Amino acid sequence: MTKQRIFAIGDLHLDHTGEKSMEVFGPAWANYEERIFSQWKEKITDHDLVLIPGDISWALKLEEAEPDLRRIDALPGTKLLLRGNHDYWWQSRAKIESLALKKTHILQNDCFEWNYAVIYGTRGWISKGSTDFTEIDEKIYERELQRLALSFKTLSDRPLRIVMTHYPPYNYRVEPNAFLEMMKENQAHICVYGHLHGYGHAQIREGCVGGIQLVCVSADYRGFSPQLIAEDSNENCNC
Repeated sequence: MTKQRIFAIGDLHLDHTGEKSMEVFGPAWANYEERIFSQWKEKITDHDLVLIPGDISWALKLEEAEPDLRRIDALPGTKLLLRGNHDYWWQSRAKIESLALKKTHILQNDCFEWNYAVIYGTRGWISKGSTDFTEIDEKIYERELQRLALSFKTLSDRPLRIVMTHYPPYNYRVEPNAFLEMMKENQAHICVYGHLHGYGHAQIREGCVGGIQLVCVSADYRGFSPQLIAEDSNENCNC
């Protein structure tokens, strides 16, 4: 029997134009697009689900992002996209779905059911207490919390509960924030997140936190290879 596995990889930062390549950030990003696509094809089959928690394309408009989205859609597996802080092209659900991608879905104020798992999520935001946290950040932070609450309101009887966020669900002191508390209240098992690169890797926290398994899937942190999250419904948490 073929296993239906769940993988995740975030922060693809694709740029089909070659004008805004992540390679300018150092040798760690050399040939990163080729490395992502080749390792994806080696690991992923059409029976698998791949979670992509944000920073998908550098494009500013949806029509500019379309070639990158179609490159993702053509890869093996079912894909689930979440908006990141650099996904300026992300417009309304209707506009994105008008592209009629065949194997790619978006997560926005709802949940996504897939075989034995249900995936909830929202982008998240920088945590309160950060030195540059402003009134505008406060509004965005609270709005993102509301969006996660909306996501959790969609009921599901799937045994494995996964949450996708772009930002880490903890503050600058690496302490759980309100997003992680909401995950705990809604009995989530796993949270995958990204956003952290380079020196930011020092802020990565993984493992069991408050009964939830945290997994960072930033592409550069994972060597540009999709990370296995679960192989069956019993792999809900190692806490």
